[in-house]
Order: sequence, then C-alpha cells, then structure tokens
Amino acid sequence: MNMETMTISQVSKTFDISTRMLRYYEKMGLISSGRREEYAYRVYDQTAISRLQQIIVLRKLRFSLKEIQVILEDKEQQQALAVFQESLSQLDKEIEALGTVRDILTVFVSQLEKSVGRRVRFEFLEDSQLLKVIGTLSPPKTNLKEEWSMEDLNKVSKVLESDMNIRVVYLPPTTVASSMYYGEQPEDTSGQRLFSFIKSVNLPAIKPDFRVYGFNNPNPQQGEAVYGYEFWVTIPEDIEVTEPLQKKEFAGGLYAALCIKMGDFQKWGEFFEQIKADEEYEIDWREPGGMGGCMEEELNAFTMAVEGTTEVKQLDLLIPIKKKE
Repeated sequence: MNMETMTISQVSKTFDISTRMLRYYEKMGLISSGRREEYAYRVYDQTAISRLQQIIVLRKLRFSLKEIQVILEDKEQQQALAVFQESLSQLDKEIEALGTVRDILTVFVSQLEKSVGRRVRFEFLEDSQLLKVIGTLSPPKTNLKEEWSMEDLNKVSKVLESDMNIRVVYLPPTTVASSMYYGEQPEDTSGQRLFSFIKSVNLPAIKPDFRVYGFNNPNPQQGEAVYGYEFWVTIPEDIEVTEPLQKKEFAGGLYAALCIKMGDFQKWGEFFEQIKADEEYEIDWREPGGMGGCMEEELNAFTMAVEGTTEVKQLDLLIPIKKKE
C-alpha cells in the first residue's frame, strides 16, 4: 500500500467518520477515491484527505453539505464569501438572542439570591405573569434591560429553537419486499435491486402509497468498509416477490421520527440522546435486526420511482419507542 494513500477503513478510524459518510461525500463530488491493483477496496490520496479535513472543519462550523460544496468549488470565491457572510449574520442573531436569555436569567438569579432561606414562589415563570413580575425586579448594577415582553422572548425562542423536531408516529403492520446486500457500498447495491423491483411491478400504479425503509444489517464494525444494508418497500399482500428479494411481514409499531436532509447522518447520535432523556417514552428495541428496530425512511421514494432519479433528498430517522411504565 502506498504510504501516501489511506484505505477507507484507515480514514474512517483516523478522522472518526463513518464509511457511509465518506461514500456520501464522494457521491456528492466533495472528495474522490481510487483503487489500486493490489488492493480490493477504495483508497484516498493526500488531496482527498486534505479536502476531507476541510469538510470536517466546515461541518464543525455548522455549514451544511450544500454550503460546503459551494465553498469548496467556487473558484472566484464570491459565492463562498456570501455563504460565510450569511452564516456570520445568523450567528450574530443567535448571540444577541443568547444575550437576552442571559440578561433575564441574571435578573432572576439576583432576585432569588435575596430570597435565600425563604420560601419562593415561581408564578413569575408563567407566561401571563412574566412581563409584570420582571418589571418589578431589581436587577444588579449593570446595564441590563429591566423589562421584557413575551414578544421579545418569542423572538429569542425562534432564533434559538432546536432543529430537533421529533414526532411520534405509528407505522401500521404491512407486507414488504426486502432487498439485502452485504459488501462494500451495500446501500447502492440493495437500493438498485429494490428500485428495479418497484419499476418491474409498476408499484407506483398499484400501490401509490408505498413506503421505503432501510437499515444496516448487519451493522458495520468501526472503521470497516464492508457491512450489510437492507431495504424494504411496502407492497400489496398478494404480489409475487422473486429472488434476490424476499417477501417479509413488518409488525409495525410506535416510533420516534426525526426528519433530516440526506447526508446529515450525525443526527442519529443527537436523536438517540434526545430519546434517552425523554420523560414519556423509552427505546423499545425490536425487530428488524441489525439496528434493533431503528430504520430510515426515504421520504421522496415515490418521486424517485416515477422520475427514475436516484437522489434521496430527505430521510426520516426512526427509533422504536414505547411508553414508560
């Protein structure tokens, strides 16, 4: 192996990034790989590795993949400059909003410090009382604003609102056609087989409400380029399914759902943490195997099938859940 190149597994381990994410970056044209005669899998040269480091830095600076594509491919840097300026403007808004939150909390702390040792009532945290009570508080000796309206706080909340818009959904039991492949790029191979099946049976015509789910099966080991991926498409119960696909039954159930743009797979970790911290629901590990019942739904699958495109635009991340006892 040329020491100036790294395998996909080496890159994955070195930069703590999934092999799936690397392949997606490559599919978008952000990085490129090659193959060597003496090695079966893809390798990355120093140019690709340097580009990956740039992508990682930009992702940590909260740029989307679309924005990163503009930044890295804009030779004149005019569009890149506009992207940076827009990000800076949004950051200024967030800083201002956080400053407002800090000022309000400082006033609350000041009032509570005067009440140490006495019973404190917290009606002032109710929306209807907020303006009246804040106006009566004596802030510390700073330039803090003494009154805030609910309109001020609504503006702050809108700016700082998390994009973790988690929904609770019920997926009904159904029959599915399963396409599973184990190897390098399993999503591509199993996906191609699935959409060939969808086209061959004209599924958009006979079942226009079909849905497409996918999940690792088996899960990849850290840094490994080879693993399995299984796709499901919901089908009428009486439809014939031939190899390499299989007909299966999906039991359905309750799921937490989070919509993401294709490529934002890092949201999985944040999503899990949100569900683990939830007071009403807990994770309900179940079938299908591979990801313990967790799946991804391709939300534009119908359009892809009808138009013959392969671009997945949005995914629902799905975590099986149940009510806490």
